[in-house]
Amino acid sequence: MREHDAERTFAALPPAHGRGFAQTWWGRAWLKALEDAALDSQQVKTGRRLARAGGVGAVSVRPGRITAVVQDHDRTTHRADVLLQELSAEQWDRFLDMAVERAGHIAALLDREMPPHLVEDAADAGVELLPGLGDLEPECDCGAWDHCGHTAALCYQMARLLDQDPFVLLLMRGRSEREVLDHLQVRSVSPGEEEPTPSEEAPQEGVDAAEAYASGSILPPLPSAPELPAQPGSSPSLDTETPPAPGVDPAALTFLASRAATEAHRLLAAALAPGHEQEGVEEELTLSQDAVRLAADASEAAIAARLAEGAGRGQEELEIAVRAWRYGGAAALSVLEDEWLPEEEPLARARAALESAWDDDDRPRLRASHNRWTVIGTSTQLRLGRDGRWWPYREEHGHWLPAGPAAHDPATALASADGEA
Repeated sequence: MREHDAERTFAALPPAHGRGFAQTWWGRAWLKALEDAALDSQQVKTGRRLARAGGVGAVSVRPGRITAVVQDHDRTTHRADVLLQELSAEQWDRFLDMAVERAGHIAALLDREMPPHLVEDAADAGVELLPGLGDLEPECDCGAWDHCGHTAALCYQMARLLDQDPFVLLLMRGRSEREVLDHLQVRSVSPGEEEPTPSEEAPQEGVDAAEAYASGSILPPLPSAPELPAQPGSSPSLDTETPPAPGVDPAALTFLASRAATEAHRLLAAALAPGHEQEGVEEELTLSQDAVRLAADASEAAIAARLAEGAGRGQEELEIAVRAWRYGGAAALSVLEDEWLPEEEPLARARAALESAWDDDDRPRLRASHNRWTVIGTSTQLRLGRDGRWWPYREEHGHWLPAGPAAHDPATALASADGEA
């Protein structure tokens, strides 16, 4: 991919096989706008076959328009364009004002996610991000006045690009990723308050300024910020001729010292990072959770056994918990252990997303139990976390094991569980 100002060009994607084109809910919403508006469903099917066969060349995306050369099955080529109306300056202002008030929206976009509530909040502000019925306007040199197989193929290919990066949609709506982030940064800076005039200042008690300035030369200079070591410090050697006190395990102490040095190095790196701001204390872990965190870095069997005992788990249970921890820390561990009953509304949205992600013949059948959905006839499962994300699981040797990181879209999580993400 190359990027220049307000245009991005994506190299041709390889042929697509298997499941439906769009894996994310926003990618499917894009295709729904095409499929609902096209007058000739046969042209839509032709476009899907062309895109699936790899007939769409490099895709150029710029404000209001996407363009690609599409090759027919007989190897003739056509230039296809699809137009989408850009947002007005006023609409962009409303969208950016909304987004800057909700930091989670921007974090999701930077993670290449587009949560439904971002689109819903934008709509409440009078800004429609996703295309609706008739919003995707086709232009093709084949002479068709409605969507033809070439423009439909371009739309299907675009759905795959949107799956990877929702900022592509914002570019079509008029602004590049860099422009959006720059405008958000400007809006996030609180305007400085007007300084009071001397007559408005209340009298203050303290050190006289002239006296403080005169004595400044006798004070030591402030220390400079420390430099970040390239590696965490090594733990001291406890291998001595003196036997340890009863109940003291030198190997365990060495391990704990090494982990403390690694954590200190991580915290220092975060504190010295440009633009670092302390936003609060990290959530405190329980004793059992902290034992799992330590076990994720324990290579010696004896230490892992002690941590399993401290966590109140068997060795196999600890290994599964460690696997969950490596995918998502305390949140993933909670999903492994907690079974709870979500509200019906998010479950209904998830069912609709899963049903529309596959072609009719490939659609999975689900058996729901609280926040855990099992795909009938397979060894795959989805689990909903309390933060609204879906976690993929696979059954191996009679145990449900975490199979990948979380995703806001259940179809994406299920693809990860299938090993096809």
